[in-house]
Formats: sequence, C-alpha cells, structure tokens
Amino acid sequence: MGSDRHYREEKPQHWVRVDPFWMDPTTVTNEAFAAFVAATGYVTVAERPLDPAAYPGAKPELLVPGALVFRMTEGPVDTSDLSQWWHWTPGACWRRPEGPGSDLSERADHPVVHIAFEDAEAFAHWAGKSLPTEAEWECAARGGLDGADYVWGDALVPDGQHMANTWQGPFPWRNFETDGFTRTAPVASFPANGFGLFNMAGNVWEWTTDWFAVGHTDAAEQPCCAPANPRGPDMAASYDATQRAVRIPRRVVKGGSFLCAPSYCQRYRPAARHAQMIDTGMSHIGFRCIRRDAPT
Repeated sequence: MGSDRHYREEKPQHWVRVDPFWMDPTTVTNEAFAAFVAATGYVTVAERPLDPAAYPGAKPELLVPGALVFRMTEGPVDTSDLSQWWHWTPGACWRRPEGPGSDLSERADHPVVHIAFEDAEAFAHWAGKSLPTEAEWECAARGGLDGADYVWGDALVPDGQHMANTWQGPFPWRNFETDGFTRTAPVASFPANGFGLFNMAGNVWEWTTDWFAVGHTDAAEQPCCAPANPRGPDMAASYDATQRAVRIPRRVVKGGSFLCAPSYCQRYRPAARHAQMIDTGMSHIGFRCIRRDAPT
C-alpha cells in the first residue's frame, strides 16, 4: 500500500492485511442511483439548502443548492489556482451534472457524480452494502499486482492502448480525447483489472471511509508489522490546516478521474490518494460499494 516514488501523501509504502470482501465490479451508475432515489425519496446534499454558518464569508447568492462543476479554460492558467476551472454552479446535482440545462440523456450507464459522502453512505445502506476503507479499495484496485504503478502494470499506455479515462493534453485547457472521452465514460468502458473490476483508475474519484491525513499514519505507528484492516486517522486529523475558518472534515478518495493528466495530476494509480471535504459534490466524484459478508 502507498508509494515512496510519487506524491508525499502516499508515503510510506508499506504492507497491510485486509480480511476478505466482495466489491462491485463498477461504480454506482446514474441508473442505479435513480432507482435508489425513486425507492426512498432521498435528496442529495447538492440538492439541499446550505447553512450560512458553515461557510463564513460566502456570498449570499452562492448559498443555494448546487455543486462544483469543471469547465475547461480558454488557455493556459496557473494550475495552483483551482478556481480557474472549478465553478460553484447553482442547480448542479446528480440529475444535472453540468448544471441547469444538462441532464442524464444517454448517461444511464455512466457513474453518478456530485455525490457527497453521506449520499454514498445512504445508497450503500439501502443496497445492503458498505463503502470500502482505503486499504480495501487499494487492495482491490491493484488486482493482484502488488507494487505496480498502475492497476494494469507499469506502463501508462501499454502498446499505445489507453487503459483508463484520463486527460490527454495540457490541463486544463486542451484535451485531445485520444481515449475517446471528454468527461465521464460508461462504467465498463476499459479493460477490467486482475480481479475483474472496471475503471479502478480514472473516470471518477471514489469515496472511502478513511479520514484523510498526509501520509499513512498506520504505517508510522506500527513499523514492525503489517497492520490488519487499518482504518486511518481520526476525524480531527482530517481538517485542512490552510482553511482554519472552514471546519469541514475530509475523507480519502481514490482512483483519480477523467481530469487527471501527466502534466497536472498523476493520481490514476492505486497508491494515489486525495482529500475530499465530506459535504461537497463535484462533477468527477462517485463511489462503489463492497460487502464484507458473503453475498446471497
């Protein structure tokens, strides 16, 4: 688990043990999430009014239901400024991925997006399943290839074949789309990994249950042996120290998305990890479920 060769939050590379589990072969689709909403009447976080007290200093016109939507820039920009391409979009939600005027036409088999952590948990509970821990997710993503850079091996594009939905070209202003997709792709568009799991790299980030901290704290605490079923740090460690006025905890998301590129974010790898505020829907975040008991 982890990597010593890439981003600092992936260190240290270390062994872990996880008990057996079953994972869904794909991320949850728009069709499956629609069935959940139809059966339960569930309303996602992106569709609910915002509490002004949770977002001090926010403009009143932005304190309305919505989500963050990616928009390609017109040219090169400072990639340290995420606001260049992420835009708070009133009305954006799982039903309207790009905001008002968009819909799910011809996207029934695409991953559902704009899903906050509690939305994913609600679906999993309804389906009689769970969300994976980071260790479970990474074990599954590797497909038996311990130590490989990617879920399919060590070459990003083996023999010229794209193995995942990622970004080709200078991010965030030009995507050559040589993998065939601009945004999300159907959930089984690329070859499965060694465990028969699709799109464990690229397409959409996937929620895990672990709170985020820079680096693997479980490895540091137990250097002598492989931790069993690690669960990561506690919630207090997950707050963003650079945003002290915004006290929203963050969970680990895994797998990268259609926005990951060699020129910007090489996180389409099983070891890669990212911090995501639990209250925020975005147009490149979805999830998949597991079962720790035998499926019936």
